[in-house]
Amino acid sequence: MPNQKRIRDYGIKIGKLEPGFYNSITDVEGVTVGHVTLDEQDIQTGVTAILPHQGNVFKEKLVASSHVINGFGKSIGTIQINELGTLESPILLTNTLSIGTATDALIGYMLEQNPEIGRTTGTVNPVVCECNDMELNDIRKRSITEEHVIQALRQTSKEVMEGSVGAGRGMLCYSLKGGIGTSSRLMELNHGTYTMGVLVLSNFGTLSDLKVNGKAVGEELKRALPKAREEKDKGSIIVIVATDLPVTERQLNRIIKRSVTGLSRTGSTIANGSGEVVIGFSTATKIPHQKPSHLLSIPMIHVEDMDIAFRAVGEAIEEAVLNSLVTATRVSGRDGNERLAFKDVVEEYNIELG
Repeated sequence: MPNQKRIRDYGIKIGKLEPGFYNSITDVEGVTVGHVTLDEQDIQTGVTAILPHQGNVFKEKLVASSHVINGFGKSIGTIQINELGTLESPILLTNTLSIGTATDALIGYMLEQNPEIGRTTGTVNPVVCECNDMELNDIRKRSITEEHVIQALRQTSKEVMEGSVGAGRGMLCYSLKGGIGTSSRLMELNHGTYTMGVLVLSNFGTLSDLKVNGKAVGEELKRALPKAREEKDKGSIIVIVATDLPVTERQLNRIIKRSVTGLSRTGSTIANGSGEVVIGFSTATKIPHQKPSHLLSIPMIHVEDMDIAFRAVGEAIEEAVLNSLVTATRVSGRDGNERLAFKDVVEEYNIELG
């Protein structure tokens, strides 16, 4: 992974399960992530792209589900995911007023790969999610272009930069700098070892609510920074959950609903103005777009195996949120607005996290 100091480098171990090799969503085989970051005066924004697998996602769809914890958001593509239970495009993250541009670019990307779309078969369901970065980014300029989106899609990697990058460039978390975070957990079952990986775009919370591994760090930070601006919680978080666990759409939906356990352990209260949207997919089964002559089979775990998946997703999300905080860098943007980096404050004031 890139040389960034993550929450475990502060001596903090979240949960009971072990992480994967990268401790990232990309520990799920086939998943890659790419960013394009815009950093120029009042333009502090970007795009993050997640490829669910390295083949043609339209022709080889994945079992998928989405869950709205609080619906103050403008995500695209979740209706069809929940109706059909499949994912057929990469997933894009960006700022709120750039979802139209991102959607157009993603449609173009899919049309280029699949000339049959709109001719001999149906259309495509692009998936784009957003958070509002207007505090640091002049969101009205709508600076994201289709070229930025295509670049993010074409430069994905298993090594994921976190913090103030990509769609996370202008995001706030617990009144400090937030952004992109990722983590993973290994799940040992009697029929194999599986991976749960998550990636978050964090843009929520107020400083005094922040908790790190159960410790009320936010209260201590607030005392150390009496002049710090504590934002009203009106942001959002997007959670992308990937797994190679063999599950049905219904089982996957049950798993991603447990995202709230990880969020709440960091201090989230799921505020009125905060949009929390979760999208999950499993790479265990690829569903062909073209109807085959035989029956399709979808392997699934037994209901008794669900508890470890519930634990894994909660732990990974908790750690991913904390990684988004500790890897973020200080950013100045629109109208001179600035947000401190969590790591700078912790080190300057010698605040113990454990």
